[in-house]
Amino acid sequence: MPTHQTAAGARTAHEAVKRRIEGKPSVIVTRRLLPETEQRMRELFDVTLNADDRAMTRDELVAAMQSCDVLVPTVTDTIDAGMIAEAGERLGLIANFGAGIEHIDLAATRARKIIVTNTPGVFTDDTADMTLALIISVARRLNHGGRILRAGKWEGWAPSTLLGHRLNGKTLGIIGMGRIGQAVAHRARAFGLQVAYHNRHRLPEALETMLGARYVGDLDTLIGDADILSLHCPASPETHHLLDARRIALMKPEAYLINTARGQIVDEQALIEALVAGRIGGAGLDVFEHEPQVDPRLLAHHNVAILPHMGSATFEGRIASGEKVMANIRFWADGHRPPDQVLEGWA
Repeated sequence: MPTHQTAAGARTAHEAVKRRIEGKPSVIVTRRLLPETEQRMRELFDVTLNADDRAMTRDELVAAMQSCDVLVPTVTDTIDAGMIAEAGERLGLIANFGAGIEHIDLAATRARKIIVTNTPGVFTDDTADMTLALIISVARRLNHGGRILRAGKWEGWAPSTLLGHRLNGKTLGIIGMGRIGQAVAHRARAFGLQVAYHNRHRLPEALETMLGARYVGDLDTLIGDADILSLHCPASPETHHLLDARRIALMKPEAYLINTARGQIVDEQALIEALVAGRIGGAGLDVFEHEPQVDPRLLAHHNVAILPHMGSATFEGRIASGEKVMANIRFWADGHRPPDQVLEGWA
């Protein structure tokens, strides 16, 4: 076919796609993003930014949803069915900043034909790195040692104090073997950890071999076998309190729990009771059931390594997430399916 005919056909196909928005789409961003991301948004969109970085109230979120084409929320913004029902007719896209979308009522957005996008994959390495940091911190009692130093109570080296456990040869049990779980398994091999995992679907044998990972079909068995238990499953009704009092009781007395996923996966009260009673060895937590509130007993415990939801907090990850958000908005505004559309329930 002649080149000019091919080009003409391409133009015809392109012209057949009708833009959803003429001109710049109206975009409201609920939290402050990195300066370079916000500057690019100013160039591309009619954007309203949150310069104070104050979490928006429910009423403020509803008002935003009534006045924009695109809302850019984060994990701290709960968007329920009632709010979506009040959204303006022009709201066509919720372009979430981050991979997790459990804070958005997807059934309600589908009913209103509002597309939801997220930013998958950009925080995989960051969260996996943080997971290993927490594993090392808890197993080697870094948090406890630091507290003693800061309190001025260190009396010098002694052969029987502040003893932890070496990682080499220990069993790391991973619950949820998606992108992050696999990245953790890959890193764990460098420390000599024996990786076992539980997942809704078993990985291909070749991938298991590459990761050095052993599949355990029964979750309770994995929990009982693990020296370190690391959570990497999404928050959902099915995973709410997946690790409850009964399952925590299955853990070894010296086992450690690591959670860089979502706080709701763990029954926090049951975990605290086990820690206080000394029924497990410790915990490394980057997320909590009632964020940003943290139970004082977790803060006080000598072998709980605790962080304020920092798993994704890298410049590289946040920049990449912003780029995905902008790409999703531009594809949507141009009349195309956004590359990171959440397809659950959509044809």
